[in-house]
Amino acid sequence: MVDHPVKVIQTPWLNLAYEEHGPGTGDPVILLHGFPYSARAYDEIALPLAAKGYRVIVPYLRGYGPTRFNSPDTLRSGQQAALAQDLLDLMDALCISKAALCGYDWGGRAACIVAALWPQRVRCLVTGDGYNLQDIPRSTRPRDPETEHRLWYQFYFHTPRGVEGLTENRRALCELLWKLWSPTWSQGPERYPLSAPAFDNPDFVEVVIHSYRHRFMYAPGDPALEWMEEALAKQPPISVPTISLCGADDGVGPAPEIDDDLEHFTGRYERRVLAGVGHNIPEEAPGATLKALLDLLQH
Repeated sequence: MVDHPVKVIQTPWLNLAYEEHGPGTGDPVILLHGFPYSARAYDEIALPLAAKGYRVIVPYLRGYGPTRFNSPDTLRSGQQAALAQDLLDLMDALCISKAALCGYDWGGRAACIVAALWPQRVRCLVTGDGYNLQDIPRSTRPRDPETEHRLWYQFYFHTPRGVEGLTENRRALCELLWKLWSPTWSQGPERYPLSAPAFDNPDFVEVVIHSYRHRFMYAPGDPALEWMEEALAKQPPISVPTISLCGADDGVGPAPEIDDDLEHFTGRYERRVLAGVGHNIPEEAPGATLKALLDLLQH
């Protein structure tokens, strides 16, 4: 078993856990996991980047692994603005003025938001599945039946039954999502047990449920973050150099033939569709993810 030393730093809302690799003086790269994943998604990316002299930070998002809230009174929010604020707070706490960001799913959302609203803090961006900002004011509109079917778990989490199901069966349910979202990934059953312990966090269920309710306007957000949600409702463009990685076999959000996110990127931008890859992009395709980062960092 590989040892992954964890550091913890205090931010305004969290004791935020992260793994760090490479020299402290290196150019910073922050790698952000999604739901239901963990820092293990970047095992084959973090060390190669560190070997090239980069300072690599791999945080555990709120509700995952050793990350904990500072106060029992803090709303266990999973809204997109909270994820972005956590990323900014981490950068501030570590005295990182500007970093390369890589993320997918929840982590991709945090990275895209910071790139859109604070471009001066972002050197470049590798995003899983393109423009990851939620368009919450239009979230209640029905989508095509196939898309609605793939989002069954989100609707499940809107119900008391879903809360109880996630609480009682979190590992089995998350493992099912891994299978459904990465249907052609043969290593999934072998890799899942490495990430599953991160879901035992005492705030995991509450954060997850809030995330999937807030995005459909079924739960209020943190009042302190309402200003950011209002800014995100305008769907601001992303101007930093960006590569979007999309899994051709993604079981929750398959890549469309035409890139409908193109209009949201105003700087250097490229989409790469990865054959044989599902939703867990960095863990399924570490080579392609590493190449995308280095293509931007060394440009």
